[in-house]
Amino acid sequence: MSVASSVLVPYASYLRVYEPLGAFPEPERGHWAQYARRAETPTAQDELRRSLADLLPTPPVPVPVQESGDAFVAYVDGVVVVCPWRTRMRAWLALDELGRAGEAEPGRSLPGPVLDAMLPPVVRAQAAADHERWRERNPDARPWIRTAVWQVPVRWFTLFSDEEREYVPGDPERGAAPVFRYRTPMVQARRRLARALRALRESIDEGPMTEGLVEVGRWLEEFHPRALVELDYGGLVHVLSAELLAADRSAADVAEGIAALKDGDGEAASEAYGRLAERWRSVRNLQFAN
Repeated sequence: MSVASSVLVPYASYLRVYEPLGAFPEPERGHWAQYARRAETPTAQDELRRSLADLLPTPPVPVPVQESGDAFVAYVDGVVVVCPWRTRMRAWLALDELGRAGEAEPGRSLPGPVLDAMLPPVVRAQAAADHERWRERNPDARPWIRTAVWQVPVRWFTLFSDEEREYVPGDPERGAAPVFRYRTPMVQARRRLARALRALRESIDEGPMTEGLVEVGRWLEEFHPRALVELDYGGLVHVLSAELLAADRSAADVAEGIAALKDGDGEAASEAYGRLAERWRSVRNLQFAN
């Protein structure tokens, strides 16, 4: 959950991990087993609507009072895997990130007066105090979902191959939005990330990209080896045209760039990265268009 995306617009992408029921201790395992048997389970749009509803009261409620008991459910070779929402924990993390972004990149964050009007300082201070107390009781907690606003971080694409790309155009007559996502087994995601990290370290100096890959790798290590990893374009499908979505081969561009680096072909790597950078620069610029 991203407070920044909730306050502004819901144009966010998501990196999710779905774990098999055996990865959860009892009684949580029993809860998810029963939950997965429901005829219908909530969608990403349901989660978004609930989070936006919390911002309507005065003052707004940036962090839910109770943790969500919902999850996304998928099946891998007939095996149930679940991705808990953990909305409360993600809201706390998003508030922390919003504060850090304001300190590191003042021009890219909400102006102080706007932030104070939407989320008054007293509300943010109370949420921070609640989060600190919660962390003391839950030092090992981690989210199953990561969120990025107005972009898909390049490091996320390293986990997937172009063959795992799924694009389903929207159907306005049926009210169906487009779907654009990648899904891969955890073992493949970890293997690809390790190869990308090795290629980068052998070719260029340590920097934001390698640091980002290390951080994502540490996060993935927290999960069951038979988990499913998903990259979902989420709300970004509403700002990208059908033509742009159909032509989007971002994971292929990243794989091509990494392969070129491994082969020592800096020119080919620059070309692949240039295509990727231009595609996502145009998307991020929409954030500041009226």
